[in-house]
Amino acid sequence: MKRIDVTKVNRADLVDVKDVSINRFLNQERQINDFVSQIKNPYCYKYGDFIVKIGFENTEVTLTDRLKELVLKTANSV
Repeated sequence: MKRIDVTKVNRADLVDVKDVSINRFLNQERQINDFVSQIKNPYCYKYGDFIVKIGFENTEVTLTDRLKELVLKTANSV
């Protein structure tokens, strides 16, 4: 998933993150699982007209840590 080439990706295959909703009544682990199941590819998705590809540096921070941050920010922005 993270090796996707944004210049060759089919835009129609990507999910718009604006269409993802976070159920605040779920615990954090289930929120993350629900987010990933909705977004399909957490490394590459749409934000309106833009294609977003994310990556991470070689650090101690895990994808789960970053997804927790994203889920919390998304939930708090509603």
